[in-house]
Amino acid sequence: MDLIKALQKFNVDHGFSRKGSLCVALVVTQHARKGLPLDPDELLTEGGGQVLGLGRAPVQAILERHGITRVLAAEGGRTSRGSIGNMREYVAFLNALAKAESLDLDVVEAFWIGRVHEFFAAKPFRIRLDASRGLRALVRDVLDQAEDRQRNAHGMQYVGAVLQHLTGAKLECALGAGSVEHNSFSTSDAQKGRVGDFSIGDVAIHVTASPGEALIGRCRENIDDGRRPVIVTMARGLAVAEALAENAGLGGRIDVFEVEQFIALNLYELGKFGAQGRRVAIGDVVACYNKIIENVETDPSLRIEIRQ
Repeated sequence: MDLIKALQKFNVDHGFSRKGSLCVALVVTQHARKGLPLDPDELLTEGGGQVLGLGRAPVQAILERHGITRVLAAEGGRTSRGSIGNMREYVAFLNALAKAESLDLDVVEAFWIGRVHEFFAAKPFRIRLDASRGLRALVRDVLDQAEDRQRNAHGMQYVGAVLQHLTGAKLECALGAGSVEHNSFSTSDAQKGRVGDFSIGDVAIHVTASPGEALIGRCRENIDDGRRPVIVTMARGLAVAEALAENAGLGGRIDVFEVEQFIALNLYELGKFGAQGRRVAIGDVVACYNKIIENVETDPSLRIEIRQ
């Protein structure tokens, strides 16, 4: 297989676009220059709790060879919970490539440097705090930006991802840290055996930009299992979801919420209906959202930046 194509496939399959995994790729590629195959057990520190040589200084030394002075990760990915697993996956990948053919590590390193450039170039969605505008408009702005980006990036479902993770951040801020399980947007409920995008108490929450008959079927399964299904969707999806529920004979048994209202009302409540409280609540939800993106997604451009 072509080396670049193999690297691209590995990157997509294993989600190596986050700063922690990029640090692992750069450092392990450096280890590989001493000879392949690599033994993953020899790339652990003495205590076995970290990847050998993974830290800010070694990572920045590699980046500086390529003219990059920005800091990729404050700890060089050392504190990332998945660094050891990432290292083992990447070592297995390099060993397999080296066994099949001669491996040009300069090409490999250049590939990861390219991904670092992409990481730094990724522009987040932006919201501007404006006391004269309502909170629904704030949510709408982010979703409008996601729609604009999606129109220019065929195959990328930015709207659905933002919708899901904004809802997840809102729920976590309302219920407390660690109270909600988050999954990547591309992970289907069926893959994980989930009852919905979020399961809280006896409620199964489904978040979607485009409600369809399959979703109503999932809601019927929720009801049969003794759960209360809730659908959170876009304004244009509200009437569609309600009509589909009525047609399925479930009109009075599925709660359907429009996402702008669903999130904005909670921001008012979290901010205790005060101007300063609202600003704090917005900051908390955005910070929680960005943390979710960091933990479960590979595209840093999904982040949200607040501008004063």
